[in-house]
Amino acid sequence: MRAIPFSYIARNLWVRRVTTLLTAAGMALVVYTFATVLMMSEGIRATLVATGQADNVLVLRKGAGAEINSGVDRVQASILESLPGVATGRVGELLVSKETVVLNSLPKAGTGKPSNVTMRGMGQAGPALRPQVKLVEGRWFRAGTAEIVVGHAVAVGFEGTRIGETLRFGGRDWLIVGTFDAAKTAFDSEIWGDADLMMQSFRRSAFSTVVFRLGSADGYAKVKAAIEGDPRLQVDAKPEIQFYEEQSEGLAKFIRILGTVLSVIFSIGAIVGAMITMFAAVAQRTGEIGTLRALGFRRGAVLLAFLSESLLLSLVGGVLGLLGASAMQAVDISTTNFQTFAELAFQFKLTPGIVLQTLVFSLVMGFVGGFVPAWRAARLKIVDCLRAA
Repeated sequence: MRAIPFSYIARNLWVRRVTTLLTAAGMALVVYTFATVLMMSEGIRATLVATGQADNVLVLRKGAGAEINSGVDRVQASILESLPGVATGRVGELLVSKETVVLNSLPKAGTGKPSNVTMRGMGQAGPALRPQVKLVEGRWFRAGTAEIVVGHAVAVGFEGTRIGETLRFGGRDWLIVGTFDAAKTAFDSEIWGDADLMMQSFRRSAFSTVVFRLGSADGYAKVKAAIEGDPRLQVDAKPEIQFYEEQSEGLAKFIRILGTVLSVIFSIGAIVGAMITMFAAVAQRTGEIGTLRALGFRRGAVLLAFLSESLLLSLVGGVLGLLGASAMQAVDISTTNFQTFAELAFQFKLTPGIVLQTLVFSLVMGFVGGFVPAWRAARLKIVDCLRAA
């Protein structure tokens, strides 16, 4: 079967460029919504996954789904600290951090509306266990003092979180002595201080979690076996990177499903728009269709030509929508983490997989919107087309 040249198909869209642009713009808005939802979901997932370190182990109370509802008592923490697989630092200190995680409400910058912020009390080895965290201003807090350091997202997004200012929580004033950058991970949305003092302030008798560095790459299996074999340790241990990946699943999945449903609903309007555009093209070019058939182009070639026009139209809309969505990567945004009920700052993230999914979604809209008009064009009889012309 002889095919109608692609240049002819593209020229027809250019001739009707105003209609083409308006229809493509409608599709672009739907594609923009679809792409930004996927980028938001991926941004949350990437932020939380990047928070964990592959060679760190995080220990929670057995059955606890998050740090804020976990409890590891001092006896258990001491046993974990003495496990043979724990790494040591340069001067022989154990790379273990016994940590307390609580929530505190702070007013957001600009609006003054309260939002939860994660407060993390940690041991002296805490910062060393997070190599992605860098102090950018001031200094680290001193053990045993009411000093705290704040993540970059907290310093930017909340009132009263600059160096030298004080925050009132846990029945005492806490002096901000430093700001750190956590490389766009979840730690950017936290405030850090001394674990023991935070436990006293919030009247906690147990730590929330214990984090330690493995001494060797294959040490996790041995550590996990030792923990499971000790009846005193009613805890769950897992690689830190796995813990944060699991934390991302619920929120990212919810956003992805909700956004996809909304995009599909919006796409109905875009499909109808494409269908109207293509029906109008068929009506205007009846004589042209008859001429093509008279020149020897078969019904299948006509159907393919009009369907290709619709697909090309949707591809233009898809590319425009993706270009708009890609600009969202420069936007910092925050939301509430369903697992912790605390503020989580993240960035939209565009990946090759999202680009592919978005273009396929756009082409599906073009196919559905263009098939019926293309079928209509292919079924027209030569004599009727030439008579109408």
